[in-house]
Amino acid sequence: MRSETSNNTKIVATLGPASWHRDVMMDMIKAGVNVFRVNFSHGDHETHRRTIRLIKEINQEFNCKIAILADLQGPKLRIGDVKEGTVIKEGDTLTFTTDKIGGTAEHVYINYKQFPGDVKTGERILLDDGKLLCEVVETNRKDKVVTRVLQGGPLKSKKGVNLPNTRVSLPCLTDKDLADVVVAMEEGVEWIGLSFVRDAQDVKELRNIIKKFGSYAKIVSKIEKPEAVVDIDQIIHATDAVMVARGDLGVEIPYSSVPMVQKMIVEKCHIKAKPCIIATQMMESMIESQSPSRAEVNDVANSVCDGADAVMLSGETSVGKYPVKVVETMASIVAHVESTFDVKPNTDNEPSIKNERYITKTICYNAAKIADQVGAAAILTLTFSGYTALKIAGHRPTTKIVVFTANRQIMNQMSLVWGVEAFYYDGMESTDQTFDDIKNILKENNVVCAGDLVVKIASMPIEEKGFTNMLKIAAV
Repeated sequence: MRSETSNNTKIVATLGPASWHRDVMMDMIKAGVNVFRVNFSHGDHETHRRTIRLIKEINQEFNCKIAILADLQGPKLRIGDVKEGTVIKEGDTLTFTTDKIGGTAEHVYINYKQFPGDVKTGERILLDDGKLLCEVVETNRKDKVVTRVLQGGPLKSKKGVNLPNTRVSLPCLTDKDLADVVVAMEEGVEWIGLSFVRDAQDVKELRNIIKKFGSYAKIVSKIEKPEAVVDIDQIIHATDAVMVARGDLGVEIPYSSVPMVQKMIVEKCHIKAKPCIIATQMMESMIESQSPSRAEVNDVANSVCDGADAVMLSGETSVGKYPVKVVETMASIVAHVESTFDVKPNTDNEPSIKNERYITKTICYNAAKIADQVGAAAILTLTFSGYTALKIAGHRPTTKIVVFTANRQIMNQMSLVWGVEAFYYDGMESTDQTFDDIKNILKENNVVCAGDLVVKIASMPIEEKGFTNMLKIAAV
């Protein structure tokens, strides 16, 4: 079973009560899903294990290549239960406490023990995705923080708290995250989403944990804190992919800054050949409606034009009424934009630093250029790590990028990368025999036809699995 679309920009869909059923998931794959996101912020380990195993069963039974993104909750700050119907008004005094109490318009519990010690007078506190706004009046630095309400409204249970001015002392990986990582590693997911990244050190900590499991899983760093935007160059260098998580980011920084931050991050990811996902509220009206708003269509289209590797659906597919319809709609928007607009990086990004990867980078750069020049049907590459596929995709050729690997986890990982289609192949006895086998696989899957030109890159001798050092143009 293959997706009925062949878009370059991939679609990530979040699973939940509306969609974690086998038939619905299969219909979503046919509609264009490339990656399923399992959100560890909700649900228990048993549910997550069952969902991940179901995705793997579908992959195996129907020869699919759907990647799994296990998204960690991170140090998400929340208030506790609040009496139903509670409303706070501008000018009111609202006290936050680390003691577990029932919430009212005067007092509310917060699940962040270090909160009184971290905040300072004058700093702002946002609740419920910025709908409510308070300013710190005083703190006893122990268990209570007194605030003045600047923007009021209904105060509801379990709502998120954002501290745009405060340096939070919580670790990026909480105890819950560490337990969730074990589940993700045991189930063999391809991608791990790291929430509320602040700097490159957070990424390195998760990397060390993944290495201890001997896993090939790669890291998606979620950019949703002001500190992450400041340290974005180092984070991109340290991570494997980036998600512009515009929900919390749009609360933590001025909302008017989010569009330009998004464009800046996508461009920097192109330069480093790191996949970039645009997420949050992309088609949110379709949680209830069968049609998107015109603003949402523009949002998806602009993300494609910016050159994002993937666009993501959250509540639209996890709890929405029309999980398959929303995927079909997003896929059709992506297809139309790609048919009328060539995505090209703003910088040519020709290799310049002569390090150990210089030859590989140069071959990938020229493979993208030559393929476009000769009108090749595909760029073919063998990979043992996914590196060459990422480098070629970073140059955004108009030619399809086809990857062959003997590692199924890496094969599935490629489902997040712009313009890449991956196949499993474990022959690799000789260069000529390998490429003969590959061409047969491509013809069987209707990727190329007899007479098409292809650009082939590989490492020679192939059995040594070394750095890519060969480029060849051939006819099928």
